[in-house]
Amino acid sequence: MSTLNCHESTRAVRAGLESDQQHGAVVPALHLSSNFTFERLGVPRQYDYTRSGNPTRDTLADALSDLEEGAGASVTCSGMAAITLACQLLNPGDLLLAPHDCYGGTYRLFQTLAARGQFDVVFVNQNDAGALQTAFARGPAMVWIETPSNPLLRIVDIAALSRQAKAVGALVFVDNTFLSPALQKPLQLGADLVVHSTTKYLNGHSDVVGGAVVAKDSALAASIRDWSNCLGLTGAPFDSFLTLRGLRTLGARLRCHEENARCIALLLDGDDRIRAVHYPGLASHEGHALAARQQAGFGGMVSFELDDNQVCVRTFAENLNFFSLAESLGGVESLVCHPSTMTHAALSDEAKRVAGITEGLIRLSVGIECGDDLVADLQQALALSTVNATQARAG
Repeated sequence: MSTLNCHESTRAVRAGLESDQQHGAVVPALHLSSNFTFERLGVPRQYDYTRSGNPTRDTLADALSDLEEGAGASVTCSGMAAITLACQLLNPGDLLLAPHDCYGGTYRLFQTLAARGQFDVVFVNQNDAGALQTAFARGPAMVWIETPSNPLLRIVDIAALSRQAKAVGALVFVDNTFLSPALQKPLQLGADLVVHSTTKYLNGHSDVVGGAVVAKDSALAASIRDWSNCLGLTGAPFDSFLTLRGLRTLGARLRCHEENARCIALLLDGDDRIRAVHYPGLASHEGHALAARQQAGFGGMVSFELDDNQVCVRTFAENLNFFSLAESLGGVESLVCHPSTMTHAALSDEAKRVAGITEGLIRLSVGIECGDDLVADLQQALALSTVNATQARAG
């Protein structure tokens, strides 16, 4: 059945349904086999070995490619595997232009591979026109974009940066993990490739680790598939099955995530105890207009800054009832994270300072619980943290 002329939410729900030709199952089958028989000597079937290809993984890859409006996708065993896969398109001496405030794991990987001579890397504030001009003058081979950024939710103009990259012949890679194709379509804005940690919103239930790379054209898609097979970075069939199941509720989940995040951002923005709130959905956010133009929504991530006092931060994080203190994001459950000591702990103090990651920065992955409960929980934790911080200073 055709789903070409319908909404993304419909395509996500219908992906792979009724594809079983043997029994007529509504939900596509899970193919756990590690290997597949040849039709006869010298004549392989479509699949021969699951590292190279698997029907369940391909169903997920096709669904993600369809949602991102790409030419093909490769599903990997983790988000970092997907980023590692992207790096295979670079050669020694090539320059990678990356954001100064990207995810800590991405920063660490780029820095480590560059130190080994796989490529060169420069970390740049991609909203600084002068810094970008200087970086582009060096002739980068790839431009890495993360928008909204993790954890400060800064917004980068994908279309404008893609035009600059194309002018020097650079590939454009966009990490679309924070929004998913339901809220942002980087390939339609000029990017060449999109990367996801499918662990996050695409799966949405914090029970699978996975990743994906989606390419705009078939040649790039084929190159990514070859590297994924060569390096053994492909995802497992059962993980793909679970991610495909999670994908079916993506639209419904994101509506609830965003509704709750908006309420929380407004609460924090009006609280004098909060130094700053980072949420593109707020009109006061410096990237609000750009986000409204290139995104279909503002997502479910909110970060804000408390007093740098350790007692204040610890009291707040440890007294929440409905926000689990944990890394990752995008699940149905709400999470609280302290980037400086958790997701971005691998960054040096100087790199954190340049990126703007302070000791008082808190990141929330807002879940789909009752919004009123989440707001009340934040209010009581903020009250306790303020009292304890005041007492600590007095003592």
